[in-house]
Amino acid sequence: MLAPIGRKHDPNARRIRRGAYLLPSAFTMANLFCGYACIVHAMHREFHTAALFIGIAIVLDMLDGRIARMTGTTSAFGLEFDSLADVVSFGVAPAMLAFAWGLQPLGRLGWAAGFLFVAAAAVRLARFNIQSGSHDKRYFVGMPSPPAAGVPAATVFAFPSGFSGPWEAAAVLTIVIVPAVLMVSTIRFRSFKTLDLQARRSPPVLFLLALFLAALAAQPEIVLLVLAYGYLASAFIGLVWNRSRRRPEAPPVVSSDDEDTSEAPAPDVQAR
Repeated sequence: MLAPIGRKHDPNARRIRRGAYLLPSAFTMANLFCGYACIVHAMHREFHTAALFIGIAIVLDMLDGRIARMTGTTSAFGLEFDSLADVVSFGVAPAMLAFAWGLQPLGRLGWAAGFLFVAAAAVRLARFNIQSGSHDKRYFVGMPSPPAAGVPAATVFAFPSGFSGPWEAAAVLTIVIVPAVLMVSTIRFRSFKTLDLQARRSPPVLFLLALFLAALAAQPEIVLLVLAYGYLASAFIGLVWNRSRRRPEAPPVVSSDDEDTSEAPAPDVQAR
């Protein structure tokens, strides 16, 4: 007797479904590996390679979430796994890289600044998890941890020789403390998840992508440095722009001599 059609289960379809759920986590695992590799290379003072691994981790972090949404395989496990991987790749790894590169001459002050960055990244990711779906998707509240990690990573990638003196190392504090403070701030940063990439806009977008790839291949250090600091500065530019547009207009000052008396009642003049 033939079995009902509704009870048939295709084993190949089940394997494909399991593979689809595994794919985003595989990208997250690769992201975690990049963070670990960055720490190992930073310990060996191979700063150029260590910074490059943070850049690769940023790309992988962008892909795992998009793949999960495209395939409909988002899960609570994937969200938690992604957050834990991000703490390593965008919290511990850039802090270790910045310490080994330029903060080590400062001693305790240097590793305290690195810990501040790690703590800010953990707080930022925890806040993002509890606010997910409850805020405007066009903006992030606070600087996201991947671009924040990109600031020290791009700086190290452009200047891998590092610093040795305490006065030079003091300048490195800004590239660690400023992103850390911005991660836990309430300043809004633009999100590119809602960009409209419709078919009619494909040619300009593809041309801009070609220009970006050409510039990246020619001068990767300069391009990545401009991207990192440009995104950091974009929040302040947007903040100033929005405040200038919302500035209320001052009400006109009316003096007692200029008051309109056309509606005042005429005096009662009677003939004597």
